[in-house]
Amino acid sequence: MQSAGRLRIIMLAVLLVVGAYGVHFLYGWYGSGPLAKDTTFSVPDGATLASVAEKLEAEGVVASAGTFRTRARLLGSSEPLKAGEYSIPAYASGSAVLAILQGEGGEVRRMVTVPEGMPAIMVEERLAKVTLLTGPVPTIREGSVLPDTYAFQRGESRTQVVTRMQQAMARTLAKLWDERASDTVARSPEEAVILASIVEKETGKPSERRMVAGLYSNRLRQGMMLQADPTIIYPITKGKPLGRRIRQSEIQAVNAYNTYTMVGLPRAPITNPGKASIEAVLHPAQTNVLYMVADGKGGHVFAATLREHNANVARWFALRRARGDL
Repeated sequence: MQSAGRLRIIMLAVLLVVGAYGVHFLYGWYGSGPLAKDTTFSVPDGATLASVAEKLEAEGVVASAGTFRTRARLLGSSEPLKAGEYSIPAYASGSAVLAILQGEGGEVRRMVTVPEGMPAIMVEERLAKVTLLTGPVPTIREGSVLPDTYAFQRGESRTQVVTRMQQAMARTLAKLWDERASDTVARSPEEAVILASIVEKETGKPSERRMVAGLYSNRLRQGMMLQADPTIIYPITKGKPLGRRIRQSEIQAVNAYNTYTMVGLPRAPITNPGKASIEAVLHPAQTNVLYMVADGKGGHVFAATLREHNANVARWFALRRARGDL
């Protein structure tokens, strides 16, 4: 009888120990973790659970890499870890940490924006200033990146980001080219981008894009010079603002871009045009206009004849004199 009693006590003690360990094991997975304040945590490409667990311990997110790894395998999801940068809240449990690193929320979204009409040289400068990116900025071919907002990860290379921008342009251009109207003057996707880059620089008013595209399309059909001021500026500044009036010598300069001294399109784009400007070139307005001049309100006044255009120019100069601009 005494032996039976001692056996029951031993068994009870074992059960209590096992139960206590079980509670500890579960609490260590679902209870509060050691992280004292919110932090960000990066999972590199190709990282394993073991390497991430070691990194979590080193950064104070979990108390022990070994126990985190064991609990993750026994109690956690079998979903793979996803490379990226994540926001980990203070005192996050091991269970919550694993879920975050498997992509269930918490990913930090870092963005870089290329506005419509930003030339390649300025895109390069913008990427160079993003300190969370790595590596040199590759030389960007003008007109090859699609203006948009792009997500990137801490430590990602600038080359990778540029590649995504260029792939986005290639996809967008291919789709728009397939959907082009029969009356576009662009004979190739490359010509569409060149003309769109001029449209992009000539008007900042979305409602005017198709009209400006129609005007330049008419000039190309009739063999007229495009006479677009931004094409004078591009060889001088590579698309950056000139910061002064254009000189007469620059208007008369003969080069592969200046449409005041050549008929047809420049040899290459003068900026990175947005989707809307490419669409305008591939679906130009049905119009007979050949001329335009600023209206003083951020837009343009269009004309079909030189006589009408000269009258519009006279009104524009009168407005400028009244403003004290001349």
